[in-house]
Amino acid sequence: MEQKSTIGFIGLGIMGAPMATHLLRAGHSMVVHNRTASKMEPLVALGAKAGKSCRDVAERSDVIISMVPDSPDVEKVYLDEKGVLEGVKPGMLLIDMSTISPVVAVKVAQAAASKRGCQMLDAPVSGGDVGAKNATLSIMVGGDPEAYEQARPIFELMGTPTLCGPSGAGQTVKACNQIQVALNFIGMAEALVLGAKAGVDPAIVVKVLSGGYAQSRVMDVRGPRVIQGDYEPGFRSRFHYKDLNIIRETARAFGCSLPASALAHELFSAMQANGWGDLDHSAVIKVIESLSNVEVRTGE
Repeated sequence: MEQKSTIGFIGLGIMGAPMATHLLRAGHSMVVHNRTASKMEPLVALGAKAGKSCRDVAERSDVIISMVPDSPDVEKVYLDEKGVLEGVKPGMLLIDMSTISPVVAVKVAQAAASKRGCQMLDAPVSGGDVGAKNATLSIMVGGDPEAYEQARPIFELMGTPTLCGPSGAGQTVKACNQIQVALNFIGMAEALVLGAKAGVDPAIVVKVLSGGYAQSRVMDVRGPRVIQGDYEPGFRSRFHYKDLNIIRETARAFGCSLPASALAHELFSAMQANGWGDLDHSAVIKVIESLSNVEVRTGE
């Protein structure tokens, strides 16, 4: 992939905006588009061009990257009458970095190949807003190995890519990732709630658990914030709830029993019912706090 290629970037939310910024600052020309037009302004101020539609972005770009919330959004971005596939040239590389259903990822990739002769990679990421800002995302890629090698220099400007297998494999691995992240948050929540209920300062719990076998990235990044009551979203809980729905659908498709994931789904469902969908996914602790009639706060 030549450094001077023009990248079309669609979706400039908490994750997409910093990811696009890294590519722009690395020297790529860029055309951007976002459903909320005001979110394009910071990228335009850095030198990007504003696209009128997904089709317009495709017509003005060499490579397309999308980072949108859910499967229906990806289908609209690529398959709509003003979508990407209406504007691409044969042979263009398309990269969807959203977290969506593996089934939809395969469907859209097949449409890109059959209708427009374009290779498409599914490349969801893990690392949250911190990873996006620091270009340390873990990038899980599904698709053709040659297309992956073509895209790898672009991926490496945003984090560390791994080719996971054919089309849809990136999304499957991301589903696996979201299982473990959700359960890590729930484990941390239960540990902190038990400690608080017993009268132990949560800061002590975080310190001790972070130094032993219970240490995790979740604890390192979010533990200190949780005990301060800081749920500013790095990844909104409603998006993780969406991912847990994808996990359940994927598990059914493969005949896989995931009992702990089912419990995580119910706890995240309770978050949405309580109006906590726009809080960080670490706010699942609020459900456990409510069940235990205790509030986790450090005394420091």
